[in-house]
Amino acid sequence: MDNQPQAYGYLIQIEGILSSEWQDWFGGMQISRQDDITIISGWLPDQTALYGILNRLASLNLALISLQRSSSKED
Repeated sequence: MDNQPQAYGYLIQIEGILSSEWQDWFGGMQISRQDDITIISGWLPDQTALYGILNRLASLNLALISLQRSSSKED
């Protein structure tokens, strides 16, 4: 079993609007909007990075609607 962390793609939907100017604060993940929902998507190197993104969302008091993980880059 390989103990190396795997990068996964994530799609995070939050309630409310964030502009693309926040991209750097979210590790360069892409920010887009659909009506009153902000979608943050991209690849993260490990689960620690994901928790960092979720903590930043919590610090902005933004409500999480959904979180989806796609296959790893190695698949």
